[in-house]
Amino acid sequence: MPTYTAPGVYVEEVVSSQKVLSAAPTAVAAFVGFTATAPTDDPNDPQGLAPRLVTSWSQFEALYGSFAPGCMLPLSVYGYFANGGSLAYICRVPNTEPAGEPARLALPASDRALGLPVKVESVEPDADIAVVVTTDDAGDDDSDGPATFTMTILEGGEPVEEFSGLDLSGGANGVATKVNKTSTKVKVEVVIEEKADLASQLELIKPGTYELEKSAPTPVAVNGRKFAGSESARSGINGLAIAEDVTMVIVPDLVTAATAEDGTVDLGLWKAVQTALISHCEQNGNRMAVLDAPPGMNPQQVKEWRSEIAMYDTAYAAMYYPWVKVENPIGEGGDSEVLIPPSGHIAGVWARTDDTRGVWKAPANDTMRGVLDIERNVTQNEQSLLNPIGINCIRPFGTRGIRIWGARTLASDTDWNYINVRRLFNMVEATILEGTQWAVFEPNDMSLWEGVNRTVTGFLRGLWSAGALSGASADQAFYVKCDEETNPPESVDAGLLVVEVGIAPVKPAEFVVFRISQKKQTA
Repeated sequence: MPTYTAPGVYVEEVVSSQKVLSAAPTAVAAFVGFTATAPTDDPNDPQGLAPRLVTSWSQFEALYGSFAPGCMLPLSVYGYFANGGSLAYICRVPNTEPAGEPARLALPASDRALGLPVKVESVEPDADIAVVVTTDDAGDDDSDGPATFTMTILEGGEPVEEFSGLDLSGGANGVATKVNKTSTKVKVEVVIEEKADLASQLELIKPGTYELEKSAPTPVAVNGRKFAGSESARSGINGLAIAEDVTMVIVPDLVTAATAEDGTVDLGLWKAVQTALISHCEQNGNRMAVLDAPPGMNPQQVKEWRSEIAMYDTAYAAMYYPWVKVENPIGEGGDSEVLIPPSGHIAGVWARTDDTRGVWKAPANDTMRGVLDIERNVTQNEQSLLNPIGINCIRPFGTRGIRIWGARTLASDTDWNYINVRRLFNMVEATILEGTQWAVFEPNDMSLWEGVNRTVTGFLRGLWSAGALSGASADQAFYVKCDEETNPPESVDAGLLVVEVGIAPVKPAEFVVFRISQKKQTA
């Protein structure tokens, strides 16, 4: 309390014991897989392995490149944003290594008839080199013949060497003679026919900036450990530990790593990576894995795979079948359509449902944007085999479009059968965890207990009013208990504040049954 010594009027600010909880984000995805390029703007992460946040497809392209052969992640990210996603972390897994060859390029002549007379090659392999060609000013020189040119060497966008007064001759001013004599960055070779008439040319090399082309990277094998990554190295699935707001994790490039040259899929690797992903989500407690079933399987094979190999029992993962067909943006293999895992599009639908209805709405019976077809049609009877074991099917419904027709987790515990129930609890737990940090080190007395009770009760009452909780009244929907019973003297002496919270989540109407009978006429 302040000490008052002089008469007067004093104004004091009193901290309110009623705090307001803001719902934690629920629609933040993380994609782990292969990309066309890696971001190079972070000197602390030269390989671009750490998770990076992107908020649009154009931002993803700027950092990681566009669609590329052998990369499912860009297609999945595109589907995520197309279906309603807005926030995504990208965690790149390196699947290639530099070719170790010099960067090369042939410079064009100003006269097309001369072709590409100057070949430039970097001294160091895979160098980031560009060549700037400018035509020298002829000045008062009335001599016949073409104007000389200047060649400036850029490394990393900065000029490092410059050679002026160059021509295509083999003499002292020849471009090959001057450059090869002193340059430590490039080598030059002049390739021009002896009978070529250079005297009639005004310019020799077409002015412009030319980036030397690097050889294509060499593919490398990717195993389960690379996908799992390391928390300390900020790589792979475990590297997502620094992205605390992630709620959905997708690994679309698992098929790329697990498919052999003969087209067979390594189901052992498939299971190993998905097991690591589930373990990561369970340890974090606030995120779910969106899993893809292996490609090329019919419903019976998927059922056997799930029952005999992928024997997962977790509420922190959901699995979808079958794969979906989308437009092939790069025309690889000459096909206009390409099969991809559905997880990226599914995560987008989850985000869209959270935004339009709320996390408590089951993300099912909604259309998938950008999907042209599915790998295999699933009948009602076939889904009756898959749904009880936690495989959510994607099915076409004619003019109603292609829809997600399942909302189950992979849990055997019936309390956690549904995706929306698990995600609702994740959101509530994360909100209370973040929103009650103010209570730490406060006096552990009745005033604190009542303040915490009012704060949590106000948040849960808002959820109930929005339709997230089941019950005709607030008392039926939830309870918050923080009193002498939950905080006896021995608990207070140990520095503990214990609050019990119970909520009644809404469950989806998975089976809608109408009982219809004949009504008999009576006299």
